[in-house]
Amino acid sequence: MNGIQAALKDNFKKFVLKDKNIHNAYLMVHSERSGIHLNMAEGATDNMPAHPEQPYFIASVGKLFTSVLVGILTERGMLSYGDSIIDHLEPGLLKGLHVYKGKDYTAEIKVKHLLNHTSGLQDYFEDKPEFGKTMIDHLLDEPSRFWTPQETILWSKRHLKSHFPPGEGFHYSDTNYHLLGLIIEKVTSKPYKDVLKHYFFEPLGMKHSYLLQYSQPIEKSPYPIADFYIRKIPATHYRSLSIDYAGGGIVSTSNDLLKFMKALVRNELIHQDTMKKMKDWAKYSIGIDYGYGLMNFKTIPLLMPRKYNVWGNAGITGSFMFYHPEMDAYFIGCLNQFEYHRKGVMLMFKMINILSKYDAK
Repeated sequence: MNGIQAALKDNFKKFVLKDKNIHNAYLMVHSERSGIHLNMAEGATDNMPAHPEQPYFIASVGKLFTSVLVGILTERGMLSYGDSIIDHLEPGLLKGLHVYKGKDYTAEIKVKHLLNHTSGLQDYFEDKPEFGKTMIDHLLDEPSRFWTPQETILWSKRHLKSHFPPGEGFHYSDTNYHLLGLIIEKVTSKPYKDVLKHYFFEPLGMKHSYLLQYSQPIEKSPYPIADFYIRKIPATHYRSLSIDYAGGGIVSTSNDLLKFMKALVRNELIHQDTMKKMKDWAKYSIGIDYGYGLMNFKTIPLLMPRKYNVWGNAGITGSFMFYHPEMDAYFIGCLNQFEYHRKGVMLMFKMINILSKYDAK
């Protein structure tokens, strides 16, 4: 036991020290079956050593929160995966939203298409306009600007192009999750931030979790939010990060995220049948499928061994929150560096390699 924990700690430290762009990093490895609970931090933030209890920006890991909320609302009869988005959102926002090859497909977009990125909609976050600034440029150049989800969707509609008719392909799009956030607000008659608090933060005891630029945690952490970098610029306190909203605007801690994932795995948040519906997989990339807010790493001979079969979600900041069913283990963490999503997954794979050797015994 001491050996395996020492190996996990040592490899995490080496991984962080090897990359000069990583200023701070957080990692939790939890397996009740193996008797392991490690909550670790490396680097520094706010000129102080990083602390394992520190809150950090979870980016697209937050999409799983949004998708589970939709699952809860479908179970309560307030929403359906087959609903058209025009049943729930304002015509002015939706007019001309999804025009592809001269045809407007907006009315054909269903809630399920938004959830697994098969809507064909443009992605305001990573798609590049033909002319003018990208959204990331706007975020950095106008740090004090607050973007409402409606403004972000309208910007996307005006400056970017759609990719295919609904249901006929896969294109990862944060615009999808902004629309989902607004649908959640419409059917609950509550702001998205309050819905998160009502269904997750309060009942699960996630006291240090909140929606960045929208709300405050139930209990203020004694540690500052971890520094987060975009193009070597510390953007942690930029008001313009409001663009993430329901697509990944949550700030949380590893311990809080563990509470959420445990509850999800144990069917305490949604029924098992709803979870099965959420596994409506679309092909994200080789070895990775995407369901309703879920990323699933599957076995691919010679490329993706079975030991990497995990499900959860990951974010562009190097954030990740995954469950390994075979080992009954949770891997949660963040590297707090923009466009480090692949590095975050590689860190998780390293931890899986180490733990799987112990688990095999």
